[in-house]
Parts: sequence; C-alpha cells; structure tokens
Amino acid sequence: MATRKKVLLGCTGSVATIKLPVLCEKLREHNIDIKIVVTERAKHFLKDAELPQDIPVLSDTVEWAAWQDRGDPVLHIDLAKWADLFLIAPLDANTMGKLASGICDNILTCVARAWDPIKPLLFCPAMNTKMWEHPVTAPQVALLKSWGYKEISSITKTLMCGDTGVGAMAEVDTIVHTTLRSLNPWDPYSPPDLRHKK
Repeated sequence: MATRKKVLLGCTGSVATIKLPVLCEKLREHNIDIKIVVTERAKHFLKDAELPQDIPVLSDTVEWAAWQDRGDPVLHIDLAKWADLFLIAPLDANTMGKLASGICDNILTCVARAWDPIKPLLFCPAMNTKMWEHPVTAPQVALLKSWGYKEISSITKTLMCGDTGVGAMAEVDTIVHTTLRSLNPWDPYSPPDLRHKK
C-alpha cells in the first residue's frame, strides 16, 4: 500500500485564502494528508471558512503556546520535517517580500526558512495588478525560483477590488494538478516541465 503523501498548505493575507476549503477538498480526493499554516492576516479570510474538522490550522498563537522551555517541540521545525511538499497558496506581496529577504517572523516564514531544498516548495502569487507590476515583484519571484521554488503563475481576471488584470491566484485545479505532479516527479505520465528536479 502506497504511503500517503503529506502536504503543508500555507495561506497569507490575500482574499484568495477564501478558496482554502475547496483546495483542501480537492487535495484530499487524492489521499493526501494536509496541515495548514496561516499568517495572522490570513485568519481574517478564514473566519467563516468551512474546513474539515480533522485538518489542523496552525498559527503563531499555536506555535508559541507549544513552546515553553528547552526540549519542548518547535512547531515550524517539526512541520518542515513532516511535510513532503510545502504549498503556499496564496502568497501575498508582503510575505513574498519577506521570503525573498530571508525574514522569518511568523510560523509560515519560519517553515520556509527551515525548508529542506530537496523537497518541493510551490508558491502561488496573489495580489492586485498594480502590486504585481511593481518593479520589485519580478526580481523577488526570480529569486525564489533560483532557490528551486516553483511558481504557479498568477492569472488575469477581475479582482476582488474590481480591477481587471494580472495578479489573481491560479485556479484551484491548476494548483492541485501541479502539486500532484510535484509529489510524483518521476511519474512517466508527468509532463517534463512539471517534474521537480532534485
């Protein structure tokens, strides 16, 4: 019997976080274990989300409560070891800047800083078109990709603010497809451009 794959799903302060329940549902259809890490701003979009009760949602509050003294578990390290793949969907402009700068000031960015580069890390940018077109964005995306992270490109659509343009998070089906291919990189049916190179 094949071992169940484990995906750590990270969410940041983008309205695209409201798609988390659907993303979880579609990933679980493929026999995947999921844990979720969220930034404090991501919580704003999860207030009324209908997530399965058995999927843990972990935040700074949970991490700091778990550690009191030497020998206690360090949650972001344990999560980085547990997961086969780290999927950040959505990745907002703020957290993208933090990752590119090496800042690790919350549970999600700490997991990213502790992530084993042998394992796949996928990120799904999501931001307003004006933010996406800012000159700092392209170099930050390129830097993350140079570390071996895989971008699931944002798309053009009418954004929540009413603007139409590039910057919206990729469709859920695209994210799921890319995640599955990255979890099974040597599958002969996997398109070469989706294989995770070790």
